Amino acid sequence: QVQLVESGGGSVQAGGSLKLSCVASGYIYKQLAMSWFRQAPGKEREFVSTVTTGGTTTYADSVKGRFTVSQDNAKNTLYLQMDSLKPDDTAMYFCKILIFPRGSVTTVSYWGQGTQVTVSS
Repeated sequence: QVQLVESGGGSVQAGGSLKLSCVASGYIYKQLAMSWFRQAPGKEREFVSTVTTGGTTTYADSVKGRFTVSQDNAKNTLYLQMDSLKPDDTAMYFCKILIFPRGSVTTVSYWGQGTQVTVSS
């Protein structure tokens, strides 16, 4: 079992910055990628950014140029630096890890509980 704990959310004004963290614990046999998703009230959960174990990063068009994803493998921690925040960025932000369990050829995903980000105009 893998546990993910997000932190770093809060309330900021438009144009401000926040840095989210996601710490993974438990047995991780083979990690493939870690990602950030977000979900605003009344909306579906949407992809924000991902980073593979090889270091390849991908971003949603809505956050490109403003958000930066990174990871510290030694600390099993994923980060999301969010700059130039907009009210539309207001959402619960979730961390996800994609792994191969030991002895399996099927991937498994685990999710954190989320951290709230609120951006006021």
